[in-house]
Amino acid sequence: MSTTFDPAQLGQQLKDETGIPPLEKWNPEFCGDIDMRIAADGRWFYEGSPIGREAMVKMFARVLWREGDKYFLKTPVEKVGIQVDDVPFFVTQVERRKGEKGIELIFTTSTGDRVLADAEHPIRVETDPKTGEPSPYLMIRFGMEGKLARNLFYQLVELGRVVHDKKGSELIVDSTGEAFSLGKLRL
Repeated sequence: MSTTFDPAQLGQQLKDETGIPPLEKWNPEFCGDIDMRIAADGRWFYEGSPIGREAMVKMFARVLWREGDKYFLKTPVEKVGIQVDDVPFFVTQVERRKGEKGIELIFTTSTGDRVLADAEHPIRVETDPKTGEPSPYLMIRFGMEGKLARNLFYQLVELGRVVHDKKGSELIVDSTGEAFSLGKLRL
């Protein structure tokens, strides 16, 4: 199923919204899939071409929604399906500051979202079973994650602490009093 998609109309529907709209309260009809894709490196494409306007990408990111393993752009009046190669957000920066519960790690995505790593926004690391290469992720919102840029993972490794237990050694990074595993260590 495919639909006619008008980015200008989407902009008009969102003109009075600031920040992230109340997507969880909107229940529009599914209008079909559109030829839009978010690449694993966070770049957005429409009909095979990169979307070059940063403001347009940020507008789309504000109305991004996930149901099961499918992704949509969702407004009060329509919901259209899009493709996501890995996860929809790409995390490009991390800031470290002192907070009430100790160190706080605040991450920024390529679309301008700022997310504090905490119990609701955990960091997780998947390890490729064949290559052993880690892929770090952060929960952003509405069940959607962002993949951390490789340099951010190395920054987290530098901030990490080693914890030893009966199962072995693990590298842990802390934020808001929460401990997040960056992976098991082979010693």
